[in-house]
Amino acid sequence: MTPRLVDDAASRAARSAGIGQPSPPHRGRLAQLVDWVGRRPALRLVGLHPMIARPGYWAASGIALIWGSVLGGFHVRRRGGVVVCAGLPRWAFGRGGTTIGAVYLTHANTSPAVLAHESVHRAQWRRYGVAFIPLYLAAGRDARQNRFEIEAGLDLGGYR
Repeated sequence: MTPRLVDDAASRAARSAGIGQPSPPHRGRLAQLVDWVGRRPALRLVGLHPMIARPGYWAASGIALIWGSVLGGFHVRRRGGVVVCAGLPRWAFGRGGTTIGAVYLTHANTSPAVLAHESVHRAQWRRYGVAFIPLYLAAGRDARQNRFEIEAGLDLGGYR
């Protein structure tokens, strides 16, 4: 047997054992928990049932409305399918703005395209309730890979 054949056989054995292969991306504990719950249909059925999700959506909306009203100087109006709290200090929300429940918190990012994007997030909150928080976080920080941002429209949200 030639040394080349030995190297090829050894390489195949190492590859099948996963040696020298790139490791899969690290999944945090939250993502692992979301995956675990996702494999249990009964938990999903109960946790995402409208009678469970909807009160969470309402509570999150109420808390966000108070937060946005107080910090934004009560600049609150309904536009584009969401309640917009504008004028907030930039530390009070993430990125250009954040939707919590039915409330969009921002400093001044209120273009029609962004509001269309945020109205999709409002619908996601309504569908998932407070379960939306771990689901969104588990979907990843990179908006171009996050399924919720993709569903809301990356172009509309200013991500492309």
